[in-house]
Amino acid sequence: MEKITSFTIDHILLQPGLYVSRKDKVGSETVTTFDLRLTSPNDEPVMNTAEVHTIEHLAATYLRNEPVWKDKVLYFGPMGCRTGFYLLLSGDYTSRDVLLLVKDCFRFIAEYSGEIPGASAKDCGNYLDMNLPMANYWGHKYAALLENIEDSRLVYPKE
Repeated sequence: MEKITSFTIDHILLQPGLYVSRKDKVGSETVTTFDLRLTSPNDEPVMNTAEVHTIEHLAATYLRNEPVWKDKVLYFGPMGCRTGFYLLLSGDYTSRDVLLLVKDCFRFIAEYSGEIPGASAKDCGNYLDMNLPMANYWGHKYAALLENIEDSRLVYPKE
């Protein structure tokens, strides 16, 4: 079998950033997949499932309610390695095109307090596995990174 695209990125060189992971054609439409990398793979500790789950609930809610982008959001969810998230948007975009959207989303996560949207037994299959203080921490950390992000953290590193 062929190696899938995400396994061809050198994770030793990869740093936290906002990357275009891939672009796929679905009919006449382009779907852009973004790699929102919050930790340095194989170098820093990964996020725990509780904060990943909380970020997923908050970001998905924010993105699907954001007036300009909500109709373009196809998916937001965690990477299995727990070092970041994938954001899939309908359209052909660069990392710079979505930088403000992602930064605003993670500022929202950083500042969020109160009940987590969808965190109930009726709405979620694992609603007790949440950690809002750590989601706030990661939201702040990632939003700060995006504030003055270097161009090298907007394009996957080359070997």
